[in-house]
Amino acid sequence: MDMTVSDKVSASRRRHMIDGHLLPNDVTDQNVIDAIEQVNREVFVPAARKGVAYIDKSINVGEGRYLMEPLTFAKLLNAADINKTDLVLDVAPATGYSSAVFSKLVDSVVAIEENLELAEQATKNLAKENCDNVALVTGFHIDGLPKQGPYDIIFIGGMIDIVPASLLNQLTENGRILCVLNQDGHGRASFVTYNDKIIGVRNLFDTSAPPLKGFEKKKNFLF
Repeated sequence: MDMTVSDKVSASRRRHMIDGHLLPNDVTDQNVIDAIEQVNREVFVPAARKGVAYIDKSINVGEGRYLMEPLTFAKLLNAADINKTDLVLDVAPATGYSSAVFSKLVDSVVAIEENLELAEQATKNLAKENCDNVALVTGFHIDGLPKQGPYDIIFIGGMIDIVPASLLNQLTENGRILCVLNQDGHGRASFVTYNDKIIGVRNLFDTSAPPLKGFEKKKNFLF
């Protein structure tokens, strides 16, 4: 099917984002680049913000929630060494952009969104982008979806204070959690593992992301 003028403009903006922001900042995994290039990011932002969909900033999508800035998101995926057969749990996808990108990288994506309005928007957006390998469920972010797991990758869409045991316990033996951790007031993109009941945290780079409610420090969490 021939591309419309709007499609061509969108494709050009995506390519500019990739060439101008992602490639110069060490996003080298071609599969990640291809996946990002396939997804119309402006589909997942409010109409009033479509013109800034590809700027390298987090974008407010309503309900106190944001899409993570493209570079932080891309660099997290780049570090994850994602395989086509990996099962992904996307925690707090908001309007669904992260789930859409993952859908181009792996065979199956499970997404959990606790805001009913955003979950409805995400379902519609994912259908528009033909992401039929994403199963979106409503529920509390912090609980995850243990019955659908275990997961090779868990992505958390916002800055968090802690990674709860409930999500760590849903990882496969070689699974990894991709997130932005608030460490003493500093945001750090991190790669978290949990093998033999031992938590491993690898800080990848300094960054910032809007906080995701529900992941504040509490006594019953591991850190």
